[in-house]
Amino acid sequence: MTPDMVIKLAEQSIYTIILVSAPLLLVALGVGLLVSIFQAMTQIQEQTLAFIPKILAVFIALVVFGPWMLTILLDYTRDLFQQLPRIIG
Repeated sequence: MTPDMVIKLAEQSIYTIILVSAPLLLVALGVGLLVSIFQAMTQIQEQTLAFIPKILAVFIALVVFGPWMLTILLDYTRDLFQQLPRIIG
């Protein structure tokens, strides 16, 4: 296994992690920003107010984006298993 193969494998894994986690993180960021703006406008400073909308939004995003995320992970795993003979030998 050459250093170039290790770097390429690490690059593919990091890209896959970013691609899979991006939708959920962006949804949580957007909902958190909207809740923060709402709290600033109404001057409600309740700390627990931000958690419930974020949890619900991330759950809904997981239901919506879950099949796509699973497809990305399965494609990466399939490619990894297909490259296994090249990696080992």
